[in-house]
Amino acid sequence: MELISVIVPCYNEEEAIPFFYKEMDRVSKLMNEFDFEFIFVDDGSKDSTLEIAKKLAQQDGRVKYISFSRNFGKEAAIYAGFDLSNGDYCVLMDADLQDPPALLPEMMNAIQNEGYDSAATRRVTRKGEPPIRSFFARQFYKIINQISDADIVDGARDYRLMTRKMVDTILDMKEYNRFSKGIFGWIGYDTKWIEFENVERVAGETKWSFWKLFKYSLEGITAFSVVPLQIASIFGIIFSLIAFIMIVVIIIRTLIFGDPVSGWPSLVCIIMLIGGIQLLSIGILGQYLSKTYLETKRRPIYIEKETNIGVQDEE
Repeated sequence: MELISVIVPCYNEEEAIPFFYKEMDRVSKLMNEFDFEFIFVDDGSKDSTLEIAKKLAQQDGRVKYISFSRNFGKEAAIYAGFDLSNGDYCVLMDADLQDPPALLPEMMNAIQNEGYDSAATRRVTRKGEPPIRSFFARQFYKIINQISDADIVDGARDYRLMTRKMVDTILDMKEYNRFSKGIFGWIGYDTKWIEFENVERVAGETKWSFWKLFKYSLEGITAFSVVPLQIASIFGIIFSLIAFIMIVVIIIRTLIFGDPVSGWPSLVCIIMLIGGIQLLSIGILGQYLSKTYLETKRRPIYIEKETNIGVQDEE
C-alpha cells in the first residue's frame, strides 16, 4: 500500500499531542487503503513533548520522532520532516488540531482522482483571533502578493498534502532562510484549496506572539521580493530631486529678492526627515545583507540530537 507521511512540527506541545494522535489514529483507520507514518519533530521543546512522542513510538510502530539540539524554528522542523519522510505522499500538520485531520480524505481525493499535485487548506474565518492580529495578517497577504512572485493565498495554513515529487522539489531548495508558504507557492504545481472555518487549539497556548509573527512576515518579504530595496532607491532619487529644486529656488530668491534663508526649526525637521529615510534605507539594505551573510555560512538547517527513525528502519 502507498505510504502517507504525517509531519508534525512540535514546540512545547505536551498537552496537545495525545489529542492529536488519537484523532489521527481514528482518521488513519478510515483511510485503511493507505499505510501511515507519524513523524513528530521536536523543535527543542522545554516540556515533555519528546517523552510523550517516545511513549507513543513504543505503543505504535508507525510513530517516529526526531529531536533537535535546540530550538531552530518551525521552518527547520518542516524541512526536517520532509527530509526524513519516506511516504509517497506527505502531509504537514500542526499538533494543536487547528488543522482538522478529518479533511485528509478530501485532500487525498483531490490528488488521486482530480489530478492535483497538492491539496492545501485556508481559513475563511479568523474566529477567536484578536482583531488587530487578523487585520495585520490580511494586510501582509495583500502586500506580499503584490510585491513578489510567490502565490500566497490569504488565510493559507501550513496544512497541506503533497505528492512525493513536490516534496522532493521543496527539498532541493536548501536555503537557510526559509519561508515555506512562499516556497509552496513559488515552485508552482497544481494545488486545490480547501476552505474551512477557524478551529480553536485543543490544548496549550500558541507560541506565535504578535512580534514573532511580525518578524516572520519580514522573513517572507525579504525571501521573495526585492521591492523594499527598490523603494529605498526611489526614496534616494525623490529626495535628491527635491534637494536640487530647493537649491535652485533658494538661489533665485536670494539673487532677485535678497531674501535670506531663515528658520532653524524647519531646518531641523528636514534634517530629521532625511536622516530617518537614510536610516530606513540602510536598515532595508542590512536585512538583505544579513540574509546573504547567513546563506554564505552554509550552516545546517537543523541539528539532530535524538531520533528513532534509523533504528526503526533497521528493525
